[in-house]
Amino acid sequence: QVELVESGGGLVQPGGSLRLSCAISRITLDFYAIGWFRQAPGKEREGVLCISMKGESIDYTDSVRGRFTISRDNAKNTVSLQMNSLNPEDTAVYYCATDLLDGCNPDLGAMDYWGKGTLVTVSS
Repeated sequence: QVELVESGGGLVQPGGSLRLSCAISRITLDFYAIGWFRQAPGKEREGVLCISMKGESIDYTDSVRGRFTISRDNAKNTVSLQMNSLNPEDTAVYYCATDLLDGCNPDLGAMDYWGKGTLVTVSS
């Protein structure tokens, strides 16, 4: 059973930064894409960013372009999401997930495994 565990969430003021991590176990990360998704209060879950097996970053939403960066460390089996210039609209539970078959894929239903999420709250 593949396991993904998110960490790094918390409370941050508008304009601040946070770095989320996704620790992946029971698969060799080298061969898989990992996506970050988020679900804001009262809203549907949406894709944020994905990093391909080759390390290419794919945006799932325009709202984070230029502010969020995704990276991977295959040696540590982790994927990180660096979030800068945060605003209250970024408040959400952030999840990492993987589609073992198709790589980067914004289709929530195609994900094979999900983490339990980490809460990010942007508020003054």
